[in-house]
Amino acid sequence: MSLNRAVETAIKMETDAMKFYRDAVKKTSHPLGKKLFQGFVTDEVRHLKMLQQIMDNMDIEITNIDPKETIKTIFTELKDEMMSRITASTDEKEAVKIALDFEKNGYHFYEKSASEAPEGKEKELFEVLAREEKQHYELLENTHRFLDNTGEWFMWEEHGILEGG
Repeated sequence: MSLNRAVETAIKMETDAMKFYRDAVKKTSHPLGKKLFQGFVTDEVRHLKMLQQIMDNMDIEITNIDPKETIKTIFTELKDEMMSRITASTDEKEAVKIALDFEKNGYHFYEKSASEAPEGKEKELFEVLAREEKQHYELLENTHRFLDNTGEWFMWEEHGILEGG
């Protein structure tokens, strides 16, 4: 795939993901879900801006962040509230499942695009995007485990030990 075509495809993927995450923010009732999806909207907007700069033949400024740190803060802030809510709505679970597919496909696309891109800003951008999409996937996977089984999630995340009597 040509670099131009890869960037066009990436712009479409980021636009679709951004629309999905905006809808998910509106439909999700849990504060964690809202913050998680809103954080992804912010990331996708940033990704889209960097990709558009490539298309416009501008010198791009690659912003490399760690989405896991942002979400870790959100988990910390909402831990007590999350424990009070044992089950998640079907809509939230379904949104997370769909988002997992978005992020997995995005990661694989950016990884392949990075391997095919010539050295330079474009290759670096695809590598950054692949890393961030993989981190989004890991965050969503963790969220899915939480929504499916909150007690087990906290046991593993907090490294809890079960003691016999």
